[in-house]
Amino acid sequence: MRSISFRKLPARHQLVAVIVAAGLAACGSSSDDGVQQLLPATGATLASCSDLAARIAQPNTVFSAITTAAAGTLTVGGVAVPEHCVIDGRMADRVSAVDGQSYAIGFQIRLPKTWNGRFFYQANGGIDGVIVPASGGSGGGGPLTSGLLQGFAVISSDAGHSNAQNPVFGIDPQARLDYGYQAVGKLTPMAKAVIQAAYGKGPDRSYLVGCSNGGRHALVAAARYADQYDGIVAGAPGFNLPKAAIANIYGAQRYAEVASNPADLSTGWTAAERTLVSRAVVARCDALDGATDGLVQDTTACQATFKLEADVPTCAGARDGTCLTAAQKSAIAAIFAGPKTKSGAPVYATFPFDGGHGGAGIPFWEFTASLVLDSGAVGFIFGSPPVAAAGFNGPAFSLGADIDAQVARINATSGIYTESGMSFMTPPNPSNLSALKARGAKLMVYHGVSDPIFSVDDTTAWYQSLMAANGGDASNFARFFRVPSMGHCSGGPAVEQFDMLTPLVAWVERAQAPDRVIASARGAGNAGGVNTELPSGWAANRTRPLCPFPTVARDNGTGDLEKSENFNSKGPDPADTKP
Repeated sequence: MRSISFRKLPARHQLVAVIVAAGLAACGSSSDDGVQQLLPATGATLASCSDLAARIAQPNTVFSAITTAAAGTLTVGGVAVPEHCVIDGRMADRVSAVDGQSYAIGFQIRLPKTWNGRFFYQANGGIDGVIVPASGGSGGGGPLTSGLLQGFAVISSDAGHSNAQNPVFGIDPQARLDYGYQAVGKLTPMAKAVIQAAYGKGPDRSYLVGCSNGGRHALVAAARYADQYDGIVAGAPGFNLPKAAIANIYGAQRYAEVASNPADLSTGWTAAERTLVSRAVVARCDALDGATDGLVQDTTACQATFKLEADVPTCAGARDGTCLTAAQKSAIAAIFAGPKTKSGAPVYATFPFDGGHGGAGIPFWEFTASLVLDSGAVGFIFGSPPVAAAGFNGPAFSLGADIDAQVARINATSGIYTESGMSFMTPPNPSNLSALKARGAKLMVYHGVSDPIFSVDDTTAWYQSLMAANGGDASNFARFFRVPSMGHCSGGPAVEQFDMLTPLVAWVERAQAPDRVIASARGAGNAGGVNTELPSGWAANRTRPLCPFPTVARDNGTGDLEKSENFNSKGPDPADTKP
């Protein structure tokens, strides 16, 4: 950036030059690739919580409580959070003319006494409805990351409805829109104004972090609110959530066809049988990355190598956990291939075979959520018009749903429902993040390869489209990390504890691009809790690099396979795709 010589300017222009220079300093400078480089945040101190009420008044906002949280009142991963202020409140109180229910956007803001100059929006998972403590957690990847511990001012929210209203809040059109994207748009400027009033300066840098539906919120914000956020972490981003919900309903129907007990979908693919498939995948694909270590790093190569029909025994007699019946293979293959409409059009993405299908978190998403969560979400929230609440039966809805009809409903508008589920839930034109890129903001995305509810293949296809929209390479502002064998946001026989926030801040504010993120196993002695799904042969402190797509962690042949430093991130090897 060229310097400005004030002494060479006429006196009447010097003030203008000072203002221009200050603005340029706040924004940073442009790098060689034309991407703006943002400058680091600077902190401030909050003297007391006691006088905040008189200073933070905001339009259409009620602050119901302002309290001081003593040091240690809140802990994250066993670490005590220092003293801070807690602000509870709500925005946009209203009574719906449609369902007669009272609605508001509930929130909590936590302001550290020693502030690092940064704002952290903590995006919820699920279908929201709960104001979780604004600790600055990521919602996934283990308890290594806490924005509040690092000195961020943090907000969390219920996205405009209460848990008691789930999922029938979808009957109210505005509650749908708040849940989809408008709550983030309304809360962000309010929270920044509160921070300005509290510290005497607004946040220099703003970050939004979430996993699952929180990851969806993150990618929606990257598209809709690029001017508000400098850094975004999107974990397991269900950005096609309405489609994913229908895919899970389709899966429930296939499991019901092969379940030995129709009242229990898990009998369609038992724990022993899921472990059987996982082990078969690892046996076939483990060595494709150059290391036989119980992890399938080269996910892409594995899909061309593993064959369910050939690599898993077919039962000649009764099911006993050592084989799958022909009918089971047909059902599982159809689920992993993704549902199709009657005309053969894909409804959602494919799912990859991986080493984590036997994970403890799989049954809930596959066999329970499909009946009791996705049914209500598709019925009331995503579909237009919503189904009738009286007499609604979730399992009956899912098991009897016509897939084509539900696809039509999530793409439809009707009467007062002026935005379709696909419109208010998904990022508009997700491959075009040019506004985010141009202002120097950065995006980091991660996804467990064994995620059973939101497919890593969907995220991979999105990232490939983002690459294509940026001349084949989006890595100067967006990077995507696949986590082998990890389930939905965490868990599984995986190295699934990692910190995306710290490298994101370094990338946004110091131009340190994350060429790898180190992930660790949560074995015995881990302060943040133990992952009981770790294979017995792994070291409790095993580490691996998470590599930015399309690179893969490959053994460099220099030593201990339990240590990340003995792996390099390398591009796909065509030879690895050979069966």
